[in-house]
Amino acid sequence: MAAKDSIGRAGEAARKAQRNRYLQRLIEDEDLRGSLLTAYGAARSAYGRMSNGKPASKAIFEDRKLQRELREAANALRDASSSLKEGPKRRRRGGLGRSLMLLMIAGALAMVLSEGLRSKVLDLLFGAEEEFDYSSTTAPAEPAPVGAAAS
Repeated sequence: MAAKDSIGRAGEAARKAQRNRYLQRLIEDEDLRGSLLTAYGAARSAYGRMSNGKPASKAIFEDRKLQRELREAANALRDASSSLKEGPKRRRRGGLGRSLMLLMIAGALAMVLSEGLRSKVLDLLFGAEEEFDYSSTTAPAEPAPVGAAAS
């Protein structure tokens, strides 16, 4: 009977965790997880520096690396806190670069499929083709006499 109760309690705890908005944010938001991991690493390193045998007050005021690690941990915790307060950041997909790429692809397809558009673009890029009639200024060659070729 005790195993059944513990399974029921574990299931209830899992359901509460699913409804907890902070846990959901932690699962979904990569930046939040990164900030918390940075804060944890910096705090752990700072704790290691403080517990090296020196008095804590002396370590805090004299150890520059400790001061940097404490500052890094505080900044990361501040970032995580503001991230939780603000809500998830919506990431834009594409933007200007994507729009330009789609416009270029559409233009290329239009040029491939439309001969009139293609000729207009080529005329704009390289100038209009000048049409001319070819007329020879030389007289046609006279055929050789039939008897002269046989000799």
